[in-house]
Amino acid sequence: MSTDDERLRRWRLVLGGEAADGTGRALTGTDAGVDRALSALYDRPTTAPAPGARGRTGGLGASAPSVARWLGDIRRYFPSSVVQVMQRDAIDRLGLATLLLEPEMLEAVEADVHLVGTLLSLDRAMPEKTRETARAVVRKVVTELERRLAGRTRATLTGALDRSARISRPRHSDIDWDRTIRANLKHYLPGYRTVVPERLVGHGRSARAVRKEVVLCVDQSGSMAASVVHAAVFGAVLASMRSLATRLVVFDTSVVDLTDRIQDPVDVLFGTRLGGGTDINRALAYCQTRISRPADTVVVLISDLYEGGIRDEMVKRVAAMKASGVQFVALLALSDEGTPAYDRDHAAALAALGVPAFACTPDHFPEIMAAALERRPLPIPDAQGPPEAPPGG
Repeated sequence: MSTDDERLRRWRLVLGGEAADGTGRALTGTDAGVDRALSALYDRPTTAPAPGARGRTGGLGASAPSVARWLGDIRRYFPSSVVQVMQRDAIDRLGLATLLLEPEMLEAVEADVHLVGTLLSLDRAMPEKTRETARAVVRKVVTELERRLAGRTRATLTGALDRSARISRPRHSDIDWDRTIRANLKHYLPGYRTVVPERLVGHGRSARAVRKEVVLCVDQSGSMAASVVHAAVFGAVLASMRSLATRLVVFDTSVVDLTDRIQDPVDVLFGTRLGGGTDINRALAYCQTRISRPADTVVVLISDLYEGGIRDEMVKRVAAMKASGVQFVALLALSDEGTPAYDRDHAAALAALGVPAFACTPDHFPEIMAAALERRPLPIPDAQGPPEAPPGG
């Protein structure tokens, strides 16, 4: 195929419409299938067409069989990452969420974090025959996230916990040689080209004792769906570490402690209720009552900060926690979705207390937690400016 033909082909797929509408090129074979799949989703008019207007009459209809066929087509024509975007657009643009209540539909979709969020929001309307299929879909996504995140998280946090337990008279096997050399550079002997270590720096053995406590306080309003999924996975990973005591609390206008389910992220997720209001102050009040060792505790608030409760009390509560010795971290989102919408005034109020509020990707979360456990400055990601977007609560 010549360069010009290929260019016309691509423009035809981009522009859509009849062959005469722009390029004069007809589509055949696979290209025609791709065009039909795109037309069904993106060429459906949102308003009535003008009299005599031309164009394709796309649409998936309201029947599960037509949607199932479309799902099969897009999986044949597009890579997985594109399929996930198109599924999300179909749910948002065409109102297909209710079709996910059918087991046959759930078996046909490409599972991802966003689909899990949609299923959780439908949980209360889900018939019993669909529930097991939905759990299997959620389990598949959770297993993939754990495979991607668990090993690195444990390794990073184990190192942080060991460093935080540093001792001054270590056994030989516990010596931190890098820090020992840096601490004794002033005792360098040029004639012998060596350092005389007058002070040894070592790691403590923290594997069998609980050394730190972590409280994950997670906003379960509708805009936080992806963050809830990732928080559930990280909660299970943290709970598997014997040197950490981890508590998981989710909230909207009520507060639910899911610590007893924390070992299984799927149980945690089906214990949430996405889509409610937001009372951050009430959630923090509950968490505050569960802190027994403030100086050894890290509280991670995951919320877009659109507070429906008492704003001044929320800020005072954070200040009181910090004054007691708690290390406080505020994450506007824990997801790969980019910069979130959030309440700028509340974020500024927390920053004034020394609690910067920023979004964090799942891959960056282990470094954030390691810094918090060691009480060193948080490695805040770049480009955390506020978006021009409406409230997400």
